Amino acid sequence: MGKTYMLSGRIGESEIDQLQVGDALYITGEIFTMRDQAHLKALAILRSGGDLPFDLRGGIIYHCGPLVQGTKVISAGPTTSMRMEKVEGEIIAGTGAKCIIGKGGMGAGTLGALSKYHAVYTEYPGGAGALAAKAVVGIRAVYWKELGDPEAVWALEVKNLGPCFVTMDSHGRTLRDELKSSIHGSQA
Repeated sequence: MGKTYMLSGRIGESEIDQLQVGDALYITGEIFTMRDQAHLKALAILRSGGDLPFDLRGGIIYHCGPLVQGTKVISAGPTTSMRMEKVEGEIIAGTGAKCIIGKGGMGAGTLGALSKYHAVYTEYPGGAGALAAKAVVGIRAVYWKELGDPEAVWALEVKNLGPCFVTMDSHGRTLRDELKSSIHGSQA
């Protein structure tokens, strides 16, 4: 359907702007897991003028609560992204993150932020947590452990995590809208 790209954990605007809906990504480098509580804690810190203990500029947020045993990630499947819809745009604006990985899609607020701040939303296949864990080659750090393991922010080192499919790009396009248009157009 689209092109395949190999990306590092830090991404520039020019790389993001070449990505299109339907492209597949394989990611190598550092990614940060963030679910509901981590998003809320990050926003509270950013809104009060503070700095996060980790740098997301050009980085990747993975909507994931990994299952970790000792120093090994056992499962790292995506969680439903729509739960973060109300705050994702502000997170993108406040952190400079360039790529979100999740599942199930996101809404208009996130799409607007992706366009404005040159970022993309990608989806990793649900139910493939054990496969994703095989791409995790190390844990760099854990932040906000007091939120509990699934809600903590895990800085993971990954190698060829993917495929992550671009379903919302920085040009305001969404895979769901394009599929709907294609289906309705073929019925005319």
